[in-house]
Amino acid sequence: MDTLARLTLLTPYDAAALLLLVLGYWAIGWRIEHPGRRPSVTVLMAEYRRDWMREFVQRDPRIFDAQIVASLRQGTSFFASTCLLAVGGVLALIGNTEPLQGVAEGLGGGPIPALLWQIKLVPVALFLTHAFLKFVWAQRVFGYCSVMMAAVPNDPADPRALPRALQAAELNIRAAWNFNRGLRAMYFALGAVAWLLGPLGLIAATLAVLWLVWSREFASVPRAVLLDEG
Repeated sequence: MDTLARLTLLTPYDAAALLLLVLGYWAIGWRIEHPGRRPSVTVLMAEYRRDWMREFVQRDPRIFDAQIVASLRQGTSFFASTCLLAVGGVLALIGNTEPLQGVAEGLGGGPIPALLWQIKLVPVALFLTHAFLKFVWAQRVFGYCSVMMAAVPNDPADPRALPRALQAAELNIRAAWNFNRGLRAMYFALGAVAWLLGPLGLIAATLAVLWLVWSREFASVPRAVLLDEG
C-alpha cells in the first residue's frame, strides 16, 4: 500500500475532528482575551497586575516585588523545559510507532499503517512546540518587565515613577497572556492524543478540553474570589 492509499484511510470524520480541535483552540483563546461583559480570569488578573505596579511605586523596599517576578519566571521556565522534553518524546514516538501498534493489537484492533500513527501524532507535536515558543517568549517578556521595574525611581514623587511602573505592568500582562496561551496549547496537545483512538475520541477530548478551559476562566472559584471586592 503506497502513501496515497494509506492516507485514504483517514475519513471525513477525521478531518472534521481535526478542524474542531484547531477551531476550538482559536475560539476559546479569543473568547478568553476578548470576553465582553463577562470577564475571564485572565482579564481580571490583568487589572490586578496594574494595581500591583501602582502599589509597587509606593513600596519600600521592593524585595517582595522582585521575588514575585522571580517566581513567575521560574514557573515559566519549568513549563518551557517540560514542553521541550515532551516534544522530544513525541518525535521519538513518531520515529518508532511499534509501541502504538502493540497497544492497538492488544485492544483487539487490526494492524494500522505506521504512517497513520505518525500523522495523528503531528498535531500533538505542533501544539507542544507552540506551547514551548509561548513559554519562551513569556520568559523573555517577564525579563523585560524586571528591567523596567528596576528602572522605576525609588522616589514616588518622581514624574517618571508611575509611567514606568505602568509600562512594567503592561509587559507583565503580555508575559502572563503568553504564559496562558502556552498552558492552553498544552491542554489541547493532551486532547490531540485522543486522535489515536479515532475521530470520535478526538471530538470527545476536544469538547472536554474546551469545557475545562472555559470553566476555569469563567466559572471557577478563583474567578469568584477575584470578583469579590469585599
